[in-house]
Amino acid sequence: MQDWNPQLYRQFESERTRPARELLERIPLDDVRFATDLGCGPGNSTELLAQAWPKAQITGIDSSAAMLEQARERLPTCHFQQADIRRWQAEQPQQVIYANASLQWLTEHHTLLPHLVDQLAIGGALAIQMPDNLEEPSHRLMREVAANEKWQALISPQAADRKRLLTTDHYYDLLTDAGCKVDIWRTTYYHPMADAQGIITWLRATGLRPFLAGLDETQQAAFLHDYHQALIPAYPARSNGQVLLAFPRLFMVAVKTG
Repeated sequence: MQDWNPQLYRQFESERTRPARELLERIPLDDVRFATDLGCGPGNSTELLAQAWPKAQITGIDSSAAMLEQARERLPTCHFQQADIRRWQAEQPQQVIYANASLQWLTEHHTLLPHLVDQLAIGGALAIQMPDNLEEPSHRLMREVAANEKWQALISPQAADRKRLLTTDHYYDLLTDAGCKVDIWRTTYYHPMADAQGIITWLRATGLRPFLAGLDETQQAAFLHDYHQALIPAYPARSNGQVLLAFPRLFMVAVKTG
């Protein structure tokens, strides 16, 4: 798969940063010396951490070289590292491990989350936000279009294989069993978009990437045309002509107590 496109990702930076900010606001810590942003992208979420704790050593972790290049330009005083979250090991116990819209791309949460808790200092917080939108029309229709006979031979079944999140109860038990006090909640954001094409522009930077990865430019245009035609009736225009993109997200803040 091609590397992430930071410019495309940042077209909706304000909308993407809002849940990151709201996650940060629920972290009940003031004295933070070491904090890590897992899946830092172009640095928009890392910037929030640096603003909240200006004296802390802030590290951003991402698998994308293109994203890290933008993050380093944006935040030259922070440290950035290209690494796989699943194999990341903190050099010292962290007061904050922050994962905004990154862990949903990974599997084995039942082992990953306890591993991340292990990297925390006592009293430290693991803060997670993940899109919970696989059953929204925006994502369900990606899978349905890709399953059409026209596309089956061109798009790998694994393209639609983003794993579903665990249940809220499972996450709560997982984190409390790991020795944490857990705050967990779900929020649905409603993003006004100019039209269905605006939804495609948003998702080309994220959810559509696996579906487009194996297609050439002509095939990508044809797939996006079919997807657009499916989106139009699913997102009817409101009275002002815009459409509303519903975007549920799951939040967790787990404070390590022992």
